[in-house]
Amino acid sequence: MKKLIVLLFMILPLGVVAQEVKIAYVKTQEVFMAMPEVSDMEKQMADLNEKYKMELQQMQEEYQKKYSDFIAQQDSLTENIKLRRMQEIQDIQGRMDNFMQVAQQDVQKKQQELLQPIQQKLQGAIKAVGDEKGYTYIIDPAALLYTGNTAVDATPFVRTKLGL
Repeated sequence: MKKLIVLLFMILPLGVVAQEVKIAYVKTQEVFMAMPEVSDMEKQMADLNEKYKMELQQMQEEYQKKYSDFIAQQDSLTENIKLRRMQEIQDIQGRMDNFMQVAQQDVQKKQQELLQPIQQKLQGAIKAVGDEKGYTYIIDPAALLYTGNTAVDATPFVRTKLGL
């Protein structure tokens, strides 16, 4: 009896391996770039970058004006006023540095915020196609060095699922 159970446990994995493995691939970058949400995201990111660029430009103009005024007047200023003006110029430089760091973080955060639902939608479509067509694996050929002849290109199916 024990031998029969051991034999069944040894044969059972062979039956699982013998099942047909259907592999497909999806060119995710191609599909991603065709999604209309991506162009909306790019527009929003360009607008945000432009706002930060304008704000930084105003700060740079203020810095240049203060610096130019200081250089032009430095010989006629008392030591105390000179030190205060130099401190003002350094403060503006510090605000610009801080602003650039915060702006960069905000841009990255906004990009991730906009990107996540698009990626989820794409992943959902890939999963739906995989379930409908019975694929065991769906891979991205960009991550592989070679895609065999038996792999199915599921890109058109995913595009159709997304309405592209």
